[in-house]
Amino acid sequence: MKNSKPLFWLSGGHLVNDIYTGVLNPIMPFIAAKIGITMAAATIILTISHIFSSLLQPVFGFFADSITKRGFIFWGLILSSIFIPLSATTNKIYILILFIALGSIGSSLFHPQALGFTSKFAQGSAKVMAVFLAMGTLGYSLGPVISSAITQVLGMKMMPFMSVLGIIWAVIMFKFVPKIASSQTPLSFEEFKTAFARILTNKKLIILNLVAMLKTMVLSSGFILLPFLWKDMGYPPFYIGKALFLFIFAGGLASLSSAYAEKYIGSANVLYISMISTLPLIILFVMTYKTLPLLSLVIFIITGYFTMLATPIVMVMAQNVLPEYKSIISGFINGFSWGIIAIVMSLLGFAAENFGIPNVLIFVAVIPAICSVLIKELFKD
Repeated sequence: MKNSKPLFWLSGGHLVNDIYTGVLNPIMPFIAAKIGITMAAATIILTISHIFSSLLQPVFGFFADSITKRGFIFWGLILSSIFIPLSATTNKIYILILFIALGSIGSSLFHPQALGFTSKFAQGSAKVMAVFLAMGTLGYSLGPVISSAITQVLGMKMMPFMSVLGIIWAVIMFKFVPKIASSQTPLSFEEFKTAFARILTNKKLIILNLVAMLKTMVLSSGFILLPFLWKDMGYPPFYIGKALFLFIFAGGLASLSSAYAEKYIGSANVLYISMISTLPLIILFVMTYKTLPLLSLVIFIITGYFTMLATPIVMVMAQNVLPEYKSIISGFINGFSWGIIAIVMSLLGFAAENFGIPNVLIFVAVIPAICSVLIKELFKD
């Protein structure tokens, strides 16, 4: 492919950036114990992380669609790589929140412009987009295993050494990812409002955003709540990190295999399977996590696979609805959905304290199964 070099560095940058977004989840129960806060409070702090890293993405996507310079990609990765590892070293809750917010803003800067650049270099190729998304998923899966290993072996005080990789990769991308000649003039504020209005009132985009949000809710519930369950059961940080790694890594494999599944069974069937299958899998996990821990771990990993099987399809379908707003739509699908679910997760953290984590997981899995009836609306035309 003509643009293989910038696509390589952008996909690698997605992997590196998302390593930092997955760093805190397995060690947050231990940070909470160090600072002296409850699971509900820790969930809210992780919610702040997702709000800053996700909810702002459509706004940054608006600017990314209007700016041909690559600053969002580089400075976003640098902010993520510096401040997220630093947050694990503090003993003050307000410093923890500040560092998490700054690092998460970096991730929010990076994603829309990187997705927009990738889409333009890939010329709409679903396979290239699947690789780009899978690399981010791989990074998100590596973050927990790296941070938990550092925590267990060296201690959380050594986490800032993780920053070196992100800074080096950002410098390399500055050399190998070129500017893109814009074929459009920068959007005015009125056009900004028009873009958001068109996206938020388009029936297909509403459904695709809902699908993205519900799948994100399943992922976030497993990623945020289960480390607290496993810590209470006596598992060490590295075990939790490995479990989360395998869960998200399976999701990355799902993203890579999504195009093949779509080819053989069709987009609609991939979406149906992804939406419905998590319910029986979560029920099986809840039935086995105490008595058959190894089997429950396998079920947890399989859940990650099916949860993310439809992710590239949702992204490409959404971008094709209004292709003139690719970065903004990327911000909605890849960011806004995470931000909204982050707010929901703060409520689920309180629910988990009162009703138990297993019950909350089942409740979370029921909703996408019910909402799968909406998928038929995407294919009426």
